[in-house]
Amino acid sequence: MKVTGALVRAVVYSVLALPAVLVIVSSFTSGTSMNFPPPSFSLQWYQRAFESKPFMSALWTSTYLAIIVAIMALGVGFAAAFAINRFSFPGKGLLQALAFSPLVVPAVVLGIGLLYLFSWMHLSQTMLPLIVGHLVLALPYVVRTILASLSLHNRVLEEAAMNLRATPVVVVRRITLPLILPGLLSAAIFAFVTSFGNVTVSVFLTYGGNATLPVQLFAYMDASYDPLIAAVSSIMIFVTLAVILTIERLIGAERLA
Repeated sequence: MKVTGALVRAVVYSVLALPAVLVIVSSFTSGTSMNFPPPSFSLQWYQRAFESKPFMSALWTSTYLAIIVAIMALGVGFAAAFAINRFSFPGKGLLQALAFSPLVVPAVVLGIGLLYLFSWMHLSQTMLPLIVGHLVLALPYVVRTILASLSLHNRVLEEAAMNLRATPVVVVRRITLPLILPGLLSAAIFAFVTSFGNVTVSVFLTYGGNATLPVQLFAYMDASYDPLIAAVSSIMIFVTLAVILTIERLIGAERLA
């Protein structure tokens, strides 16, 4: 039974990882087309990617947008999750349904709706639509992750602190937040990755020349299909892995899990 389970896991992990591996390997080709295996090893397409002003500008836009969204999603998501987990109040079910509703609404519908909303407000040529759109997409993952952390951690220390006359704010800041730190960092990773890799909503809300990297990549694919696409895609993978590995180094993989 253990052997069968290990085999199934190996197959699933291989299927999930294989597309990324193929893209990364193809990005090191010396040829002018995407071939696997590549005829020979070269870094020329990475050099072209880093010399490309549109791609580097889009990379910067995606990175700082994802950081902003992760920070905002943590603040809003923690407040919503804490209220849902700790209090009973009228509309609690509605709040929880709203928190998870972006998982039900198709991303295309959400993108079109936000585009019309911010166009009506004359804010379509600002960064605000992208921030709000990505925040809405990230919130369900953040709220769900923090809810799980709040439900699993032991509240004995919180109750002891309140018995010693600690204020609710002090209890949350000194006890609750440190205890659920792995959950908070996991939620931040979910928010960052959701924002960094989003295409569907970003296509509708991108303004002027401030395109996110996935949108810039898809626009480039309309005109060309050379290994530069693989190189830029690999850079996206490396950025995501760098964020995850940095968090893992800070708190450890077991605590994060």
